[in-house]
Order: sequence, then C-alpha cells, then structure tokens
Amino acid sequence: MLYKYTYPSKLGKITLLANDHGLLGAWFEGQTNFGGLFDLDKAYFITNHQQSMIIDKVVKWLDAYFAKQPLETIDFQLMPQGTAFQQDVWLELQKIPYEQTISLEELEKRISARQTKGGGAVNALIGAIRSNPIAIIIPSHRVLISGIESPIKEALLTYEL
Repeated sequence: MLYKYTYPSKLGKITLLANDHGLLGAWFEGQTNFGGLFDLDKAYFITNHQQSMIIDKVVKWLDAYFAKQPLETIDFQLMPQGTAFQQDVWLELQKIPYEQTISLEELEKRISARQTKGGGAVNALIGAIRSNPIAIIIPSHRVLISGIESPIKEALLTYEL
C-alpha cells in the first residue's frame, strides 16, 4: 500500500510518499517533478504520521532538520525510483555533508570515476538532480549549478548555511 502525508515545514508543505518498506518521495509543493512516477491520487492519505512507521520516522527526521538539531543516521529505507544513472547520482548526493556544497564539476568527476559508459555528462547530471524525488534527505540542493537556481534550493541553502 502507498501512504501519503503532508508535512508542514518551515519552507512550505512537503508531500511524503511511502510504502511499508521505505520512503518513495518527498516533494515540496510546486517542485518540478512533483509526484515523480507516482499517481498520488491513488495513495492512501493519512492524517496522522503515526499511521505509517516509515512516514513517522521521516517526520521525526524532518522535525530534527527544521529544528536544526544534529541529524541522526537515517533509520528508514530510501527508495527513489529512477534509472541506474539517476540512482548513482542520488547515492553520491547523499555523501554531501550538511552545511556543505559541491560544484556540478565536482559531482561530474565523482560520477565519471565510477561510470563505464559515457561518464557523467553534465546534462544527464542536471536531469538527475532535477528529478530527485526525495527533497532534503537526498540533498540535491547542495550542488551548485551556475545559472540554475530555484526558490526551494535557495531557501534550503540559506536555512542550512
């Protein structure tokens, strides 16, 4: 079963989507890829985050993040849906520490070192960053891309730094 919950963050509403095994999505309202590959209308809407063990854990993590408390290790499964290349990029994004940023060029170097075909083409990297279905927790906002900014990214960076 898919569970949907609306988290009221300091930066706007975040729609959380989970199944019984892990977190599938966390999207800010108006985010480019809102809902990702899922039909959110078919998910069971819960009004109390404790109705889903996964969403309850995500809410506790987000509460700590927005309270600027030390972030504990994520104790729930992240299950973003995407291509093998996107999965690789999203794994690399998770290595960027809180309060730090990297350049798109640095991310490209990290990804290219592991790719056997074609490396990490910049346009493909930007596409993977933009299609990130788990906002904040997979911190695509920590990659600095000249000329490509969004209000959500700027707000998150301002909040963290």
